[in-house]
Amino acid sequence: IHGGSNYITEEKIREIVAKTNAEQPDLIVLLGDYISEKYGHAARQPELLKMPIETVAANLASLNAKLGVYAVLGNHDGWYGDDRVAVELTKVDIRVLRNEVATVETNGKPLRILGLIDHLSMTKSWQQTSDEIKQIINNSGTGPIIILEHSPDILPIITGELSISPDLRLILAAHTHGGQVWLPIFGTPIVPSSYGQKYSYGHIRENGVDMFVTSGVGTSVLPIRFMMPPEIAVLTIKSE
Repeated sequence: IHGGSNYITEEKIREIVAKTNAEQPDLIVLLGDYISEKYGHAARQPELLKMPIETVAANLASLNAKLGVYAVLGNHDGWYGDDRVAVELTKVDIRVLRNEVATVETNGKPLRILGLIDHLSMTKSWQQTSDEIKQIINNSGTGPIIILEHSPDILPIITGELSISPDLRLILAAHTHGGQVWLPIFGTPIVPSSYGQKYSYGHIRENGVDMFVTSGVGTSVLPIRFMMPPEIAVLTIKSE
């Protein structure tokens, strides 16, 4: 969302909400970075935000889906204060998942939604992180798993040698903005990912797991987009 970033006014957020609800989705997920700083990292100082998190949350309040609205937090939220962002989203009935599982029922069967903290907030080793995630999953019942994570960089970690569960089907991620700028031949010159353009945008399948990376809505660092438009991504998921 990056409320307050270029073109992301209160009116625009309400328009995003209206268009999202018009799709009549079964489930809505928000993938982090609800705020945007005037400069640097806001560091829990509301006056440094382009739009207060209270305002962002209030304008997201009308999001509505049959199975609920779920969110994870991003790096900008962490720099400002995860707890403060989570509190405001929770006030408007958006459930924030921070290394926890929410189970919903669809067509009479359970579907587990595992929301992870932002990868930049994971201070432990990847082995420790993987072990903790496995424990969370083992204590969450049964059913296929969809992971919500702000950054796509999590994919090779949790599906490779540290594979966390055979029930993992899909990862939904954001963070990259699709690079915001896409150039013919060159692609996306700047991507905030350790893997360059590999996970910058769209549908990726690796190690038997699907991942979709959205370009998001707002902008970060550069106040522009070029051939990488903002989007409300609508995904249809079918059982195997």
